[in-house]
Amino acid sequence: MDLILKNASIPQGDRQVLTNILVDEGKIVGFTNDINFLHADKMIDIEGKLVVPGCIDPHTHFMDPGFTHRETFETGHRSAAAGGLTLHIDMPCCSVPSVRDGESFFKKLNPIKEKAYIDYCFWGGMTGEDAREGWLDNIYPQIEQGVVAFKVYMTPSVPTFPKVSDGEMFEIFRKIAPTGLPIGVHAENYDICTFNTERLKKEGRQDGPAWAEARSSLAEKVAIELIISYAEAVDARVHVVHMSTKEGVELVRRAKERGIKVTAETCPHYLMLNAKDSMTERGTFAKIAPPLRGKEDNEAHWQALADGTIDFVGTDHAPYEIATEKDAPDSDIWNSFPGIPGVETMVPILVSEGLNKGRLSLSRFVEVTSTNAAKHYGIYPKKGALEIGSDADFTVIDLNREYEIDEQQTESMAKYNPLHGLKLKGKPVQTIVRGNLIYDEDHGGIVGEAGYGEYVPRQSIQRLERVLKYEKYEASVVTKKSEEAEIAK
Repeated sequence: MDLILKNASIPQGDRQVLTNILVDEGKIVGFTNDINFLHADKMIDIEGKLVVPGCIDPHTHFMDPGFTHRETFETGHRSAAAGGLTLHIDMPCCSVPSVRDGESFFKKLNPIKEKAYIDYCFWGGMTGEDAREGWLDNIYPQIEQGVVAFKVYMTPSVPTFPKVSDGEMFEIFRKIAPTGLPIGVHAENYDICTFNTERLKKEGRQDGPAWAEARSSLAEKVAIELIISYAEAVDARVHVVHMSTKEGVELVRRAKERGIKVTAETCPHYLMLNAKDSMTERGTFAKIAPPLRGKEDNEAHWQALADGTIDFVGTDHAPYEIATEKDAPDSDIWNSFPGIPGVETMVPILVSEGLNKGRLSLSRFVEVTSTNAAKHYGIYPKKGALEIGSDADFTVIDLNREYEIDEQQTESMAKYNPLHGLKLKGKPVQTIVRGNLIYDEDHGGIVGEAGYGEYVPRQSIQRLERVLKYEKYEASVVTKKSEEAEIAK
């Protein structure tokens, strides 16, 4: 073997089983209880720590090429590896040029190849301009290069990635639906957000929570209602990226019950932070889009993550330069840039606040950090699986490691984080990509090399099963009501 992971505790359903994992030529080739007669070029003693399929971030903005004053592919990858991620899926918008056709795909891919520490996929892009100018056939060269999904914005992104109108978005849905690929939508109603923003500016509001008030829960609700209607009309696969509201949770749950091809993701900040507290304390450093919501939204998202309404977690990692974009001398809550880093803290938060606190079972933790994203984006079981023949991607987690988020101690260029100071229990301590150790917390941190990470094209078209779990008490309430109805009769 090239590698044996000795004394690895792996998930089998909700149980942990101690085994030794055999790796050769970057693939998992076996599991065994006895390694006495096996030889490996390298052996890593995991010492009973939890080993899960390599964790995946399906939603990143690494800003390279074009905006490297904010983040480079190299610094983003170092941060991701330190956070236990073995693969990420990068968005098409925040690079120059934005990925919207075959030519721009390669203009993004070629400059970043030698900067990659971990593996990566690409989103493809479609914009309002593509619909207006008759350029929708540009989806096909992107599909040929293996993009895993297409992204559209209902509100403005960067200038090279124009937002869609309602009619333009419907044309894009109709074009992409027959391909079977997901359409990821930034779901906020532009008119509501714009009108509220102008109204609050006129009122002289400069406080942090004003940003959340301007981009109200209603703006997300009506946007999700619209994209679900479009998906139903043309049988498209729609994915609600970075969903933030309890109203969105309910809409997605009911749409799934009706058989509509809708999926959703949330982000760690929508699980942990609320607008009133965080935006009052941190101001522009807690400014994101969609904005932070309330505590009741936090709880609704934890429940939805556990019951299957929300399919997986992404970070929407989108860092900005503090001096010129987040906290410039002339900046305020309205003109500062909306975005925060996240790849280094996603897995620690889900371990500590999800798995260790019982909000997520072990099997569900594996699904929302790895398996479901791999399936949804067509790279399973190459990625997201502890199976013979799968890539030897592993996230090694010390469930007892205590950890405090420190915005200054990060591999990312962005030295700010609204989760700064959060104390956690449980942390990734080793990150292994295709059998190669990339991050080792106790022996040097980043130990891999730039250029090792590979572009992973879509392997196939896959869809997640629609599985919603209902609490027993809900079923008992229905039964009790039925009994009362029979007695009344």
